[in-house]
Amino acid sequence: MNAFTRALHRKPARRIAAVGVVAAGALVLSACSSNSDGMSGMDHGSSKSSATAAVTAKAGDFNDADVTFAQSMIPHHQQAVEMAQLADGRASDSEVKDIAAKIEKAQDPEIKTMTDWLQSWGKPTTMGDMPGMNMGDGMMSDKGMKELKAMQGKEFDKMFAQMMIDHHNGAIGMAKTEQKSGQNVSAKKMADGIVTGQSAEVRQLQSILDRL
Repeated sequence: MNAFTRALHRKPARRIAAVGVVAAGALVLSACSSNSDGMSGMDHGSSKSSATAAVTAKAGDFNDADVTFAQSMIPHHQQAVEMAQLADGRASDSEVKDIAAKIEKAQDPEIKTMTDWLQSWGKPTTMGDMPGMNMGDGMMSDKGMKELKAMQGKEFDKMFAQMMIDHHNGAIGMAKTEQKSGQNVSAKKMADGIVTGQSAEVRQLQSILDRL
């Protein structure tokens, strides 16, 4: 077989080899594309799972005790702020004025925080009339609030101190219930702060009352 004949026999083999290389390349590309799609699908699934888990976690980070704590503490704080604001122009004792300003400064932001919690939880920010929240929780009656508004000087100081002691003790009791039965980390932390802070203020108010 001459050189020309041998060349003729080799060309088809080369063409077959070339076709084989192209086909193999196509298979590799196809496999990569398939794997890429698969990975993409896995990523999407993972993202959806993470989102679902996040929603589930958010929905599960509070319980009924947390809701009750926030719903009942909001009006409780609102009344404490109202009482504290009455000290301006009525109180004569400097310590009463100072503690009233401290109460307003501490509790006003907490009202907003608890309102935000309830809104994020999809719960009402009020509990209606809340018949259980009367004197037993330290809430002042309308009559008591009117009497406090009518007081001036030392009479105001004495009545304010006694009313706020009762009011704080009610809040402390509600906060202890949250400590025991609540689930939400932020709500329980606020309850801890209320128990600690208002217990100290009760002692201070009692010392004021004792010397007036």
